[in-house]
Amino acid sequence: MERLLVLVRHGQSDWNLKNLFTGWKDPDLTEQGIREARAAGRRLKELGLTFDVAFTSDLTRAQHTLKLILEEIGQAGLPTLKDQALNERDYGDLSGLNKDDARARWGEEQVHVWRRSYDIAPPGGESLKDTAARVLPYYIQHILPRVMRGERVLVAAHGNSLRALAMVLDGLTPETIPTLELATGVPLVYRLKADTTVETKRVLAAA
Repeated sequence: MERLLVLVRHGQSDWNLKNLFTGWKDPDLTEQGIREARAAGRRLKELGLTFDVAFTSDLTRAQHTLKLILEEIGQAGLPTLKDQALNERDYGDLSGLNKDDARARWGEEQVHVWRRSYDIAPPGGESLKDTAARVLPYYIQHILPRVMRGERVLVAAHGNSLRALAMVLDGLTPETIPTLELATGVPLVYRLKADTTVETKRVLAAA
């Protein structure tokens, strides 16, 4: 049984390009983001990977990325489940602010803590721990059972919602998770063992 799970962070968004905190705001992909999503689809196709079901968030940039990937692998009609549980971390009062302006206002160290710590939330927003508290139950209830049944599952989501998943899959701790960076449009191909732990992981970075 294959037990295939592929995670992809959405391609570059308009607000990524403008260096803005995005969170639950809903900008679409840039032209570069569109190219990244299509390239991700091509790399999956080169490996001969197809899917039985896809999951994505409630936000346009992740849905658009998924749509482009599925077009590239010839599965445009794939059954897809969308849920806010997979949304990006909510940056609260930082949402829409330029990251450099935020550093000028609150200081480099404080902004770094908000962005990269595990359990410290920005004002009015979520910490990574808070994000994991909604992502992981959804994964356990809806995504993992399909993988364990042998369905090939594709998830297109966001940097922090996928970091929460990778924390579990890769066995990271609150101390080591801040070092994990997920590039836009780069598929992470996991194959799981019968006990739900990772058998193999492959990062399909651009050549």
